[in-house]
Amino acid sequence: MKGTPLTDQIVEYMIELFPAEDALLRELRSAAITAEIPAIQISPEQAAFMQVFLRAIGAKRVLEVGTLGGYSAISMARALPADGMVTTIELDPFRAEFARGWAKRAGLSSKIEVRVGAGVDVLERDLAGSGPYDFAFIDADKPNYVRYLDLILPMMRRGGVIAGDNALAWGEIANPNAQDPSVLGMQAFNRAMAARPELQCSLIPIGDGMCVGVVL
Repeated sequence: MKGTPLTDQIVEYMIELFPAEDALLRELRSAAITAEIPAIQISPEQAAFMQVFLRAIGAKRVLEVGTLGGYSAISMARALPADGMVTTIELDPFRAEFARGWAKRAGLSSKIEVRVGAGVDVLERDLAGSGPYDFAFIDADKPNYVRYLDLILPMMRRGGVIAGDNALAWGEIANPNAQDPSVLGMQAFNRAMAARPELQCSLIPIGDGMCVGVVL
């Protein structure tokens, strides 16, 4: 075994010692389940990592593809300065409105902008030329991850960071016989990140994994 595997006990230790999830985010997760929004938001330990990362790079402008219920957007917005902004894209109008409501409850309406539409369409039509961004987080339909990377990379500042969630593809990322389109999408994304000369990348094995690249 190379390295130390993240057991449930170790993950609970991380969450307890370095908390990023408060009562509001726990309530958001519960409300999202009640609203039949899939419970596929980032994990609390990922939220803590992203907040540290955003503060470390001095991020002000964040771009997110895949709002879901707003858990990750709120987590990221909390790590930004007063004049920071998270622009997040959500395909489903109900989920977008749900996220707006929770951003308001969190006191972050002025720091979270939810755009409604397909990720590729919004990036091409509405946000083209809107950079530079300091951080971009991709957590949407996996088969389109490489396309999102292609569209987002020109929007990033030098030294900015692109991160893609589910980089371990539910434990299937190294399966050479994978057939699931989402797994294949993640395999293609990780390869694309690794192959880009404009990026220096690593895979962070927390949650379901995050492939992270710094723009050179």
